[in-house]
Amino acid sequence: MTMIWPWLALLGGGLCEAGFTTALRHIDGGRNLWALAAFIVAVTASMGLLALAGRHIPMGTAYAVWAGIGATATVIIGVAFYAEPISIARGLLLIGLVGCIVGLKAIG
Repeated sequence: MTMIWPWLALLGGGLCEAGFTTALRHIDGGRNLWALAAFIVAVTASMGLLALAGRHIPMGTAYAVWAGIGATATVIIGVAFYAEPISIARGLLLIGLVGCIVGLKAIG
């Protein structure tokens, strides 16, 4: 039976990656201390959860899934909250990225 908690840690780490990339856009050269603090907390949590998941999931797979979750969530946040453009091509590529993440989980 496959343990689910490493995959949940990986999901959390990927979402924290989206958190630190979102905080990064607000740091303003270190002048926004709340954004800087959020960035530090999120990047620490993200890397810690990736390291934890990597103890039970092959690191190559863990890293690819972590990066894919973070990238997908970051794009969704950008479109939803920062008026970043979305196109059919961008949407299809995101669907492909999510498909690859699901595929890595399925074979991992």
